[in-house]
Amino acid sequence: MNVFRQFRSFDRPTRLLAVNQFTINVGFYMLMPYLAAHLSVGLGLAGWLVGFILGVRNFSQQGMFFLGGALADRFGYKPMIVAGCALRTLGFATLGLVDSVPALVIASAATGFAGALFNPAVRAYVAQDAGERRVEAFALFNVFYQSGILLGPLIGLALTGVAFQLTCVVAAVVFAALTVLQVRSLPAARASVVTERTGGWRAVLANRRFLAFSFAMIGSYVLSFQVYLALPLETRRLAPSEATGTIFVGALFAVSGVIAIAGQLRITAWFRDRFSRGQCLTIGLAFLGLAFVPPIATASSPASAFAFVPVLLSAALLSLGTVIVFPFEMDTIVALAREERVATYYGLYNTICGIGIAVGNLVTGAVLDLARQHGVAWVPWLALVLIGGACAFGVHTLARSGRLEPRLAPSPA
Repeated sequence: MNVFRQFRSFDRPTRLLAVNQFTINVGFYMLMPYLAAHLSVGLGLAGWLVGFILGVRNFSQQGMFFLGGALADRFGYKPMIVAGCALRTLGFATLGLVDSVPALVIASAATGFAGALFNPAVRAYVAQDAGERRVEAFALFNVFYQSGILLGPLIGLALTGVAFQLTCVVAAVVFAALTVLQVRSLPAARASVVTERTGGWRAVLANRRFLAFSFAMIGSYVLSFQVYLALPLETRRLAPSEATGTIFVGALFAVSGVIAIAGQLRITAWFRDRFSRGQCLTIGLAFLGLAFVPPIATASSPASAFAFVPVLLSAALLSLGTVIVFPFEMDTIVALAREERVATYYGLYNTICGIGIAVGNLVTGAVLDLARQHGVAWVPWLALVLIGGACAFGVHTLARSGRLEPRLAPSPA
């Protein structure tokens, strides 16, 4: 399916938000992969301080998504998108200009909270603008999203080779340009949509169907994040040399990005035409679990280039599962919200899954080390397979019982 033709078939807000998300990811990923090295090597901070500063950024984003979504429903999607981009402009510029720990912590928190402001608002705006074409819109959105993730680190590598401060300045300029572009070009959300969605935290928290779906999906985020944790660690263990390991890790991300960019629209259209939303989610989650079967075969293997093949296959299957799940996942959240307070629902969903990622990564990292020390290196991979199976079963159960559809509103007396 032609991306450009699909892009042109949507109205201006969806097109602009897709381009914005591409640019947001380029700006973010040109800087963030190199921040830890700047803090530890460039500024000479202790390892625990580096972890603390990065943790503050993650918490201020994941932990504040619910607040950001509620603010978007209260004040409108466009103001929060603009405010988030403006705040990230200041945060990234500050990261390149300061070297004191308090200032770095504040800047890191600002960049995180910026994401909490614009991410739920962007997704809610796309859902609103696309209407019945939400699944198609989110498929297109993911193409631009993944393209930014693929391109950003390459640009950042070139800029950081000159100076990390240059990377920060360029990233800040990118977000400043986005801020101006959205102020001038992004239409405001229709008043009837925004005014109907004010407040409502209690109503969101009382939506048991939504909460059940959110908790059932936590494991999928833990699995998806392993492309940043377990798979790179295993790749570097299997690589014959440090240089080869770096190349192999790059290959992991390249394969993941290419599958998403090249296959997202076709894969989404194929599944949408053949299966229900619940079936699409179940199949995609099953792929996420199956992605961790190949590394079981090489978990006890010595370093060799050949042993990298199963890990590469794992990354490909993981990307395929994510590609299948994402558009239907986003559509399900809107459906369960009954198209009301959508940004708040997205915000709470991201907060729940973000907490799950943090806990899951902590446990996964610890289990990987312990399992190898005790000669059962295959155990963590099997556990990840079982998590995928549990997620697929949970969502299948919800779908079969009709709980992936919104509860009908009571008829007026």
